[in-house]
Amino acid sequence: MRLALARAGLADQVSVDSAGTGAWHVGELPDPRTRAAASRRGIELAHRGRQFRRDDFARFELILAMDAANLRAVLALAPDVAARDKVRLLRSYDPAAPADAEVPDPYYGDGDGFERVLDICEAACAGLIADLRTRLG
Repeated sequence: MRLALARAGLADQVSVDSAGTGAWHVGELPDPRTRAAASRRGIELAHRGRQFRRDDFARFELILAMDAANLRAVLALAPDVAARDKVRLLRSYDPAAPADAEVPDPYYGDGDGFERVLDICEAACAGLIADLRTRLG
């Protein structure tokens, strides 16, 4: 998303962060296979994992989940209806994706799963950029 924002000239207008709903990988770099696939696309993933917190609802205007399980976990933390209204599935921004489409977890797969996930995320990010252009004027 950061690269898409930079390419769209919106990097100075939008803040991006990443968090998991569990504490399994707090403090760790992203999976080496994810980092390798991203690197082949010119994307550096050097952030450390953190866990999503209830105060993130106050910090961010939009909260995106990769799949239904994470969507439910985030919604369970929402303090009110306004917070719940900020939460969406990432793929909801991809006009070619079916309703309620999820980003698959490539962790236990093999082959090009990480490349496919990046393709899916790039398509959704392109749709999100279009939405942000409308929101930001």
